[in-house]
Amino acid sequence: MRRVSDNELGLFLRSRREAVTPAQVGLPAGARRRTPGLRRAELATLAGVSVEYLTRLEQGRDRRPSPPVLSALADALCLAPSERIHLYRLTKTTGSGFHCLGGAQPNREVRPAVRAILDHLEPAPAVVLNRLSEILACTDGYRRVWAPTGLLDGDGWANLARFTFTDPRARTCYPDWEHRADEVVAALKQGPFRADPDIAALADELTIAAGADFTRRVETVPGLAAATGTTRLHHPEAGELRLAYEVLELSADDDQRLIVHLPADPASQAALDQLEGRQPGSLRAVHG
Repeated sequence: MRRVSDNELGLFLRSRREAVTPAQVGLPAGARRRTPGLRRAELATLAGVSVEYLTRLEQGRDRRPSPPVLSALADALCLAPSERIHLYRLTKTTGSGFHCLGGAQPNREVRPAVRAILDHLEPAPAVVLNRLSEILACTDGYRRVWAPTGLLDGDGWANLARFTFTDPRARTCYPDWEHRADEVVAALKQGPFRADPDIAALADELTIAAGADFTRRVETVPGLAAATGTTRLHHPEAGELRLAYEVLELSADDDQRLIVHLPADPASQAALDQLEGRQPGSLRAVHG
């Protein structure tokens, strides 16, 4: 039997089907629904495929749907452009034994131009991560926000995934820890995941250290991390912070991502100003 985590296409289709409400696609909600989103029969009808075929896709018994079927499923599921791209990539990489990174080691060198960008982003909390979620470089603003949480403690490369799942302080500083943990796993699964020996070693470590908190997410969270959102942080000195973030992917050769945070409301703006020791308004709040 295949493990659920080996069937990323089926996992993605099922999770998106459960996220679409009947009202979004013009169907009556009805009573006594056992699924939080669309039933398989409803999605099959909307996409113009049989329930049996959709079942095979979700169970991983068919992993090569045609482009017209992919397009119909994407339309029926109301997928965003980034989700459509992810769906297409899942059908092209399944079982191929190929991934873009080859045997390249995780890149821990940050290019001078990227470091210069970080300098210009001050005092915003900004950080560069590699595919292992290692913190390679950050602004002073990032250090002032996250150092008191314990994330940057210790020697070597601080690791966001390891902190989230193995450090008890993470559950205190992230009030929405469950959601935060989902996002961390989604980011780890964006690439080849266990086909990459370095990520496989980290996943094995987290499996042992965190148990079901980690393995359950590997089995149920699709490898599509949010590119934007809001993180709630309980800061030991500044109190409650709401930080809007944007994830900027660097070049494929870099194999790194830049995450920039900004205050999401006036209260967080004032708290960051005080933490930074700057005049009010140095970082403007981003209103959703």
